[in-house]
Amino acid sequence: MSHTANALKFYIDGAWVDPAGSATLDVINPATEAPFMTIAMGGAADVDRAVAAARKAFGTWAFSSREDRLALLRRVLDEYNRRFEDIAQAVTAEMGAPIAFAREAQAWAGQAHMEATIKALEDYTFEEALGTTQIIKEPIGVAALITPWNWPLNQIVCKVAPAIAAGCTVVLKPSEIAPLSGLIFAEIMHAAGTPAGVFNLVCGNGPDVGQIMAEHPDVDMVSFTGSTRAGILVAKAAADTVKRVAQELGGKSANIILPDADFAAAVDAGVRGCFSNSGQSCDAPTRMLVPADRHAEALAIARATVATIVVGDPHDPATTLGPVVSDVQWGKIQRLIQIGIDEGAELVTGGPGLPDGLDKGYYVRPTVFGGVTPDMTIARDEVFGTVLAIMPYDSVEQAIAIANDTVYGLASYIAGTDIDQIRSIARRLRSGTVNINYPDWDTMAPFGGYKQSGNGREYAGYGIHDFLEIKGVVGWG
Repeated sequence: MSHTANALKFYIDGAWVDPAGSATLDVINPATEAPFMTIAMGGAADVDRAVAAARKAFGTWAFSSREDRLALLRRVLDEYNRRFEDIAQAVTAEMGAPIAFAREAQAWAGQAHMEATIKALEDYTFEEALGTTQIIKEPIGVAALITPWNWPLNQIVCKVAPAIAAGCTVVLKPSEIAPLSGLIFAEIMHAAGTPAGVFNLVCGNGPDVGQIMAEHPDVDMVSFTGSTRAGILVAKAAADTVKRVAQELGGKSANIILPDADFAAAVDAGVRGCFSNSGQSCDAPTRMLVPADRHAEALAIARATVATIVVGDPHDPATTLGPVVSDVQWGKIQRLIQIGIDEGAELVTGGPGLPDGLDKGYYVRPTVFGGVTPDMTIARDEVFGTVLAIMPYDSVEQAIAIANDTVYGLASYIAGTDIDQIRSIARRLRSGTVNINYPDWDTMAPFGGYKQSGNGREYAGYGIHDFLEIKGVVGWG
């Protein structure tokens, strides 16, 4: 298992330093319910110190060359690859990802985002002429980055890499629930020779560190990924200093399976997509919309798919589904499963309680509900667990209306064979991403949401764009 000697320290101004205070937190392994490490928890004094280091470094890093930034990011990628297995083991320990998934998806995502940002930076246009005005894109300044526990490396790298590529300096607060991978990432940044103050890390919780970062007068931008509820608090904290706020928040993504789809394959892939990462993905296809006359068929396929899922020890290679991250998440999911039953949805498979054969760990039974109507709680609230709502529709028009009937707008999914029809539907779905026939992850595509799923876009060039100010120099020539 991967550990770090720096668990009780923060990374500030190019060095591992002792916190200002003495608060600590035990980090729980969700598969065993036992603590496996203890981290230091920061406060306002630590944030002040990190922000001051970032502010000082910005004066130099803002004027670094594209070549210098590329050279740093390539060194970071080399170090990341060297620590790849440490990262995978850390993610398994801290959030329960099955080890194969931790390698192939969780640790891979950080690697892929670093590669995509490097590629985007190589030919990013920072200046262009508009008549006699020169348009100059400049780094916004000190960026506070607040990342979640569900995809720790994905979110760290798709904030840190574009920010540094843009010429910003950063203060990162990884999730205190899954901090080990973030601490290892700080070790990677140090080993890569990141100039002092360009990258800083402070561990802590939302009120004591995240809130202080968001309202800090010397922070120019805050980029937050997490729940919509917490994102609103970040935006309010940032408002007094009129700083830029980028938010990637919740989702309740619809998966429209069209009448001409390869039905068995589409339903199977939709179930697996919903349950991937133990359902802990903000863009998970949690609402499966199927033609009403094939509703019973969809339920049978979903039940058969769930029967092939292996829930258990994340270190067992046979396991395909690990626990959810915490007792808090487990309890929330259990409540929502019970609400689904109480509101009259058809329980196809799963239900409340621990899976058979497991007596500890935050494991959830993979649960499928049928006959779900748009007014039910499980059709409206983000569960963030292995709970799928299958919803019948009478017409494609009705399916589009149901898909858009949500406060969220992060992603949508369409399965079918008529590409012209699919493209027409894609234009009408109110979400930042539309996925056609379960495509591979595209780390060059913009990622972000409409409505209460957030503001701004991440990944590669679109990520770099969000960390830049736009200056018009009029009369340039």
